Amino acid sequence: GVVEACLLHMLKRRAAGFLRTDKVAALFTKVGKTCPVAGDICKKVQELQQQVESRKNQPSGQEPLKRQGSTTSKTPVLTPQAIKHIWVRTALIEKVLDKIVQYIVDNCSKYYEKEALLADPVCGPILASLLVGPCALEYTKLKTADHYWTDPSADELVQRHRIQGVHGRQDSPSKRPALGIRKRHSSGSTSEDPFAASAREYVESLHQNSRTHLLYGKNNVLVQPKDDLEAIPGYLSLHQSADNLTLKWTPNQLMNGTLGDSE
Repeated sequence: GVVEACLLHMLKRRAAGFLRTDKVAALFTKVGKTCPVAGDICKKVQELQQQVESRKNQPSGQEPLKRQGSTTSKTPVLTPQAIKHIWVRTALIEKVLDKIVQYIVDNCSKYYEKEALLADPVCGPILASLLVGPCALEYTKLKTADHYWTDPSADELVQRHRIQGVHGRQDSPSKRPALGIRKRHSSGSTSEDPFAASAREYVESLHQNSRTHLLYGKNNVLVQPKDDLEAIPGYLSLHQSADNLTLKWTPNQLMNGTLGDSE
């Protein structure tokens, strides 16, 4: 939606089309005449729209029979939001949105007024550059509306990384770390001092909650506190709150609850 707003900012009426209600579709279609990448996206979007229309016109009782008889042709299920932004969405999933926007920026005088965002010598190229990152991702599973509650927790990310890395690294610990701090005495009983309690609270904060959203987590990230000390492996995580981003790193000893007397 944000990309579409940038594409539509001060778009020339000639480029948008006088009778076209979908200005983004008109822009992509016009750009596709001279830009081969955009032309391929136009073909793919038209195919998707035809498949969606055929699904709407098909009686509900015949769809399961068609699926049983044919396993090769699967009509994609698109949400109303996906259909609304189908042009930008398709270009993004096909990893060419940045190339199309860059082409539009390079030829902005054909499509935009002088005061348009994409016609700006600074803002236009910046927008195209910002889209390089999203276009490098594999959108195998798009997030749902409740993704803040369905994303894996930090604990699960640690376990996933350990399972994934166990084949490549022989020194990877085979036991899953317990996200808690416990100090065991010789009698076998467990007790917690104030430091251990605060450490346990810190480790538990790696999990997602209603205030923070875990964006990334990776185990066995080496950090060297001083030049004369050996690098220490730990768990690196990036969290997002309403106001800022927070980068955390926790030593594996703290994650495993085996801090001991180490500084």
